[in-house]
Amino acid sequence: MNALAVISLIVVILSNSIRQSIPLLFGSTGEIITEKSGNLNLGIPGIMYMGGISGIIGSYIYEKYAAVPNAFFGIVIALCSALIGSGLLALIYSFLTVTLKANQNVTGLAITTFGTGFGDFFGGSLTTIMGDGGNLQLQYVPGYFKATLPFASKLGDVGTLLFSYGFMTYVAIIIAIFAAYFLNKTRTGLHLRAVGENPATADAAGISVSRYKYLATTIGGMIAGLGGFYFIMDYTGGSWTNGGMGDRGWLAIALVIFATWKPNFAILGSIVFGGLYIAYNYVSGVFSMLPNADRIRPVVQECFNSLPYLVTIVVLIITSMRNKKENQPPQSLGLPYFREER
Repeated sequence: MNALAVISLIVVILSNSIRQSIPLLFGSTGEIITEKSGNLNLGIPGIMYMGGISGIIGSYIYEKYAAVPNAFFGIVIALCSALIGSGLLALIYSFLTVTLKANQNVTGLAITTFGTGFGDFFGGSLTTIMGDGGNLQLQYVPGYFKATLPFASKLGDVGTLLFSYGFMTYVAIIIAIFAAYFLNKTRTGLHLRAVGENPATADAAGISVSRYKYLATTIGGMIAGLGGFYFIMDYTGGSWTNGGMGDRGWLAIALVIFATWKPNFAILGSIVFGGLYIAYNYVSGVFSMLPNADRIRPVVQECFNSLPYLVTIVVLIITSMRNKKENQPPQSLGLPYFREER
């Protein structure tokens, strides 16, 4: 294999890693914003599911009743549907944990169960409910999200690596960069971090703890919902399969630890996780030549699938040993705030 072939292979692997990374980047950015307020939302997998199914429901209804599909309205309706669906689920989590002081871990797991159940139900029965029958597959709207820059194909490997993605890829990166700037460079971001570190002190300084928790959790949930929406619209091309999103929601939560609660670090971390997620596809041929390959292959594949979690554990151990304040989670993460105990 010559040098050009090696470079082309590397470019293909990197571009596929980036495509895999975008759901993780949306999910981790949303969860970082949420956790900076002190809320530990383990409902992110369900919220990502809700974002995906809500977007496909809105798009399906639009395609069914629109006489002539329009790119602008198709994009707006799909995005609004995804944001509303994921935002409502995040708002429910906020009400249960901030207002009713429910246990955050239990509530998050309940949200995940509800979101995945909601998605599986409507994903499997929406066409029947609407009188069409068959699989839930969009025709027009996904093409608006998968469209790439027209000059990408003319730039060779550079175009493949940098410009061969739908616009949601660049939106995810922009949101992560803005979130990093917001948390570290703005007064509102400072207030949000204060709420997550010590809500009693923030409350005494006149900062509304409940408002910041509600806003951070809801907005963070909406951003995470875009991860599920991207997976359905761009990655799978508008085709719904129950359970098709896999463990990407949990990987997004693990990525928060890997990125040490920094949205800008999550950009690189998501690409690493995306690469680890597809690594087996590029080495499976080697294991297929071994004796008893049929028995070995499933074990090896599961080992590769566990790599992102193993890397997260290593990072968690290293950051804990260094014990640097900036690499630690917010001090009040997962703890309810009772104002009367201030």
